[in-house]
Amino acid sequence: MAEEEKKEETQEETKQEDSGGGNKLILIIIVVLLLLLLVIGGVVAYFLLASDENPEDNPDQQQDKPKQETPVKKDTANLEIGPIYPLAPFTVNLKSSGASRYLKCTIDLEIDTPETQPELDKMKPLIRDMIIRILSSKTVPEISTAKGKDKLKDEIKKNLNSKMATGEIRNVYFTAFVIQ
Repeated sequence: MAEEEKKEETQEETKQEDSGGGNKLILIIIVVLLLLLLVIGGVVAYFLLASDENPEDNPDQQQDKPKQETPVKKDTANLEIGPIYPLAPFTVNLKSSGASRYLKCTIDLEIDTPETQPELDKMKPLIRDMIIRILSSKTVPEISTAKGKDKLKDEIKKNLNSKMATGEIRNVYFTAFVIQ
């Protein structure tokens, strides 16, 4: 009887060792697969990022090529900003088919000479009306990009200049621009 109990105990111990070894093998396989995935992901990321890189951005690649310095000429005419005529903030409903969308912006006008300011003071209600009409006729996609904002500036400038008698508006600046 004692011998049978010893045999049963040894058989149970070998079964436990076998199942523990299987668990260890599965764990090792999982760890190896995870490491393999990390290595493959790293290689793929390296090649994707390296292909987007410009040779000018990489100092190692710049050493291979001789440096060619070209003098950069600045347009000094655009660096001088004329007198600024600030306007009160605008809050308008944007043109939309769905939910109500709002635009709140602050606009400053660059004028050609300080003598233009009295003319703008007299036209202030007309200026505000024209800008409100232009802004409220736009949709969110039209003005949400930089290109759209540039077109909007040009439209405002063109319309205001058409009403000016003596002076000229050189540029339109958005000092605040929030779409909600």
